[in-house]
Amino acid sequence: MSKLALPAVILALAASPGRALEPPSPGEIVEKSRQSFYSTGADMKARVTMTLITADDKTRTRVLTMLRRNVPDSQNQKYFLYFHEPGDIRGTAFLVWKYPERDDARWIFIPAVNMVRRVVARDSRSSFVGSDFTYEDISGRDVSADTHTLLREEKLGDRECYVIQSVPKAAIEYTKELAWIDKRTFLPLKEEYYDAQNELARLFTADTITDVAAGKDATKEAYPTVTKRTMKNVKSGHRTEVRFDSVTYNAGLDDGLFTERSLLAPPQNWIR
Repeated sequence: MSKLALPAVILALAASPGRALEPPSPGEIVEKSRQSFYSTGADMKARVTMTLITADDKTRTRVLTMLRRNVPDSQNQKYFLYFHEPGDIRGTAFLVWKYPERDDARWIFIPAVNMVRRVVARDSRSSFVGSDFTYEDISGRDVSADTHTLLREEKLGDRECYVIQSVPKAAIEYTKELAWIDKRTFLPLKEEYYDAQNELARLFTADTITDVAAGKDATKEAYPTVTKRTMKNVKSGHRTEVRFDSVTYNAGLDDGLFTERSLLAPPQNWIR
């Protein structure tokens, strides 16, 4: 075979239908989904409104600023959350240093007692400020913590999805999760969490997806972003709706913002 013909044969093999349709591995799909949902851009700033809704539609609202920075040259991340409303939790601040393959470091500042408290690893699955989201839901779960299986491919609405089953390697309050992951954006569109009785316990839905500019230049490529999301406790009927407003990527957040000092003296120019 001539040297000129060989590249053409390689390209033809690469483009063959069997190869083109082969999906990524389940672990790769989940990793891409985590990146799309939690790691877009170099950093992110957003105004977040959490609405806690009881089964009989009584509501409570929390308003906060979320800052997130991806640590360069690593998979580590840092989060800072500051609560503006309601009055009884105003000034509460939450700091996360997220690490792959090991426990994250989490701190919370409670203004009522003027104290910074470390959130230990076993608390990561507990409710985040009374909502239906856990501390771990806010900053993400490590891909390696679960065993992932691709169950099928199907449409959810008009979006083609991978349906992934994730089974925790260590015992927690749910025994498996099913996730519908958009093939194009790799965003999670729906997640179902099942309890020890194999009954649906919690349900996550991505209600609104918005293309957000990658930086101040609106002509740059936009990032698909879940700007409205809901987590529902299926058994109690309680749910939490979360809306992200004024989302800014690549805002230039400095690493110095993500320290215990910021919990005690929040960076006013970033949390307004």
